[in-house]
Amino acid sequence: MKIKYSDLIEQTFEFPQPEFQVIDNELYFHKVPLMDIIKQYGTPVKITYLPKISQQIQKAKRLFNVAMAKVDYQGDYHYCYCTKSSHFSFVLEEVLKNDVHIETSSAFDMPIVEDLFRRGLIKKENYIICNGFKRPQYIEHILSLVENGFTNTIPVLDSLLEIDKFESLLKTKMKVGIRIASEEEPKFDFYTSRLGIRYNDIIPFYMDRLRNNAKFELKMLHFFINTGIKDTAYYWNELNKSVTVYCELKKVCPELTGLNIGGGFPIKNSLEFNYDYEYMAEEITAQIKNICEKNEVPEPDIFTEFGSFTVGESGAIIFSVVDQKKQNDREAWDMIDSSFITTLPDTWAINQKFILLAINNWDLEYERVFLGGLTCDSEDYYNAEGHTNAVFLPKFSPDPPLYIGMFHTGAYQESLGGYGGIQHCLIPAPKHVLIDLDENDETYTKLFSKEQSYKSMLKVLGY
Repeated sequence: MKIKYSDLIEQTFEFPQPEFQVIDNELYFHKVPLMDIIKQYGTPVKITYLPKISQQIQKAKRLFNVAMAKVDYQGDYHYCYCTKSSHFSFVLEEVLKNDVHIETSSAFDMPIVEDLFRRGLIKKENYIICNGFKRPQYIEHILSLVENGFTNTIPVLDSLLEIDKFESLLKTKMKVGIRIASEEEPKFDFYTSRLGIRYNDIIPFYMDRLRNNAKFELKMLHFFINTGIKDTAYYWNELNKSVTVYCELKKVCPELTGLNIGGGFPIKNSLEFNYDYEYMAEEITAQIKNICEKNEVPEPDIFTEFGSFTVGESGAIIFSVVDQKKQNDREAWDMIDSSFITTLPDTWAINQKFILLAINNWDLEYERVFLGGLTCDSEDYYNAEGHTNAVFLPKFSPDPPLYIGMFHTGAYQESLGGYGGIQHCLIPAPKHVLIDLDENDETYTKLFSKEQSYKSMLKVLGY
């Protein structure tokens, strides 16, 4: 009878997988022995495998360039990194090794852009796509970049009133974009995104405010589907509507050349994840080309703003199971040495699932468990994986202790969890380790941040 944890994983999934393999009953992540990380740094510990970021960027660039070649697409493809997914310097440094551009969301993004320029990581010719609702400080930063020669800084207008704020302060000609307010899926509590300008208002707005305005040059139309790029009737319908608006706008606005389809490529959140990236890139490209041909307008340059896709699969966090509590006849609680609420806030905020695997003890029998965090909050738990409404792990044993990993956690979790600030129940943020390759393609590790100290947390609180 196959009752080992290794049997469970191998019978349930095609395993090993490119980023996961098991040697001597211990898990390796991108060929990195995770038990070695634990022995050197302890737990809890967050890790970022930097080469995965470049791999994802190159994958998307290859997908779209091949798709364009197949359908004889006449426009170019531009990859932009969505900085709000992770603002860390080590992420931007890795991203910008790949000849890409960036997308910003708020005023505090802009000093990061200036720092990257000072360090020679971006040029003034790079596209800086400025999304989000623009308050005065954000506008001032954008105008500063434009006036200092960042010729491809493009604020994407999110409301009809933003143009007045720019026009009153602008001293030189500036490129702009317009965001379309897309319709949401029927399951949403609202019908139309709060972001952007209504379909029917876009051309009248252009004709009234931009067409004969010497200060502005409309270069981009932007849309984004909140639920991501999926092979659904809803997505293709929204894409069709947006490209049709682009064609109508292009006929009266010859300088318009860019269509920004936003982000939305999904990441692997289960070992049974299956998504045909190649098909989706080809279908998006083909549909844009076909709609443009029917309307007799040139194909636009395609921009994407991939955030989670860029950085999500590079991240992981490792916990120790410090105790098991059996609270009734059916539920066993494996208690971890940290908190899900503070380290992986999406697990309780939006019920996000990540890949969960044991790091060691793959030769032990498995059992169904609930995972509990250290806070006194009843929501600090994890009880299901993406493929099943349960969590199965090797049977708890204090010797050797059980270690577990949550994988593909690299997007949003630090910013949502309030990195460096106060944490729920004052549970400290874990240490963070970077993994990279040297010139001989050998992996090495580097401690980016120590575990949060009580002194730094109490200082925030005024003690």
